[in-house]
Amino acid sequence: MRGGAQLSVTDLRRSTRHPVNLPVIGEHRTRGDIMLHLANISTTGFLATEVEDLGRGERLTVRFPVVGRIEAFVVWTDESGRAGFQFERIVRVDDFAKMIRSLQPNTKGR
Repeated sequence: MRGGAQLSVTDLRRSTRHPVNLPVIGEHRTRGDIMLHLANISTTGFLATEVEDLGRGERLTVRFPVVGRIEAFVVWTDESGRAGFQFERIVRVDDFAKMIRSLQPNTKGR
C-alpha cells in the first residue's frame, strides 16, 4: 500500500470558508470515534482544532446535516493541535448552503 492519501478531489483551498463552532465525531477505521472541534468548513474540507494523534493521510468519516456521511483525509497538521481535512468529494453548493443554514443559530425568534 502506498503512503499517504490518494485524494480524488483537486486541491482547492481557495474555496470560501465559513466559520463554525461545531463539535463533531469522526469515525476512524482503527481507532473508533474521535471528537473534533470544527473552526471552519468549505465545500472541499474543514479545519479542526484540538486534534490529537492524527497524521497526514489518515481518514475519518464524519456526519453533517443535509450532506450526511462523508469521508475526509488529513492534509496537514501542526503542533498546536490544528488539522486541515479535505473531503473525498466536493459537496454540492446547494447542499452546502442548506447545511450552513442548518448550523446557524436561529435568531429570528429573539
